[in-house]
Amino acid sequence: MRLPHLLDWLAAAQPDVACLQETKTEDANFPLAEIQAAGYQAVYCGQKSYNGVAILARSALTDVQHGIPDFPDDPKRVIAASVDGVRIINLYAPNGQEPGSDKYAYKLKWYAALTRWLTNEIHKPLAVLGDLNIAPEARDVHDPKRWEGKIHFSEPERAAFREVLGVGLKDAFRLFEQPEKQFSWWDYRLNAFQRGWGLRIDHILLSPSLAPKCGACSIDTGPRKRERPSDHAPVIAELNL
Repeated sequence: MRLPHLLDWLAAAQPDVACLQETKTEDANFPLAEIQAAGYQAVYCGQKSYNGVAILARSALTDVQHGIPDFPDDPKRVIAASVDGVRIINLYAPNGQEPGSDKYAYKLKWYAALTRWLTNEIHKPLAVLGDLNIAPEARDVHDPKRWEGKIHFSEPERAAFREVLGVGLKDAFRLFEQPEKQFSWWDYRLNAFQRGWGLRIDHILLSPSLAPKCGACSIDTGPRKRERPSDHAPVIAELNL
């Protein structure tokens, strides 16, 4: 449904690599021809109505990998590939539903498995990015008191995010001074975008060899202003490779 939005954004932003989450389409229906016509190669894995991830790149995508190693996760949430010597790991983290639920427990197990995997990958030029479904700090939430203890901003989730950073990754957005109230997701309900009621839950995390090469990181809210938009906005990191 939002393919025209994506194609317009690719033409305007001209990223070398773009990672998509929640594609919600089976591989047979993935719009590969349209994306190739826009100048991008693609690797993807998806399913009808839920989940789905894809990596688009101007250069060749090699060493494609699906899923977290040694962690049984049927939903299509993880895809990795190498692009011009950089390892890209594209993630759509579980939502978690609400603290105390089975889905919440699964989210924390998923994050523990992710951390174990990244421990073995951190020595590479590595970019880990996607919809991680966690707002790591109070400044990443429009109303921390309202959100404290709720999904996306509970302390166990924030601790899981810190464990991911603990392997050596740097939050590209926080490498730079940023304006206040910078968010990447706004609920469709209650005119949340218009009111500024957002969360920063989409992230680009860089390995020690890549972080010093990051010249800028920003959130592009333009696509969120379109008619029938995604509830997320793109996060962009500029790397001087």
